[in-house]
Amino acid sequence: MESRYRRAMGKSEQTALREQRLAAKLRENLKRRKEQAKARAAGEANEQVLTTPETDTNKKP
Repeated sequence: MESRYRRAMGKSEQTALREQRLAAKLRENLKRRKEQAKARAAGEANEQVLTTPETDTNKKP
């Protein structure tokens, strides 16, 4: 049924709908990438807190 609807639309309408779909996909992608970056940053922060600098007590001055 959607193909019938598309046939009734002109090229400019189809182009506008395509641009809207692409814009929505880009927004979703950006949102997902931001969430991934936040998760990575939080993971790195946790790793830094958990690891302590190694101290070598056998060093001679």
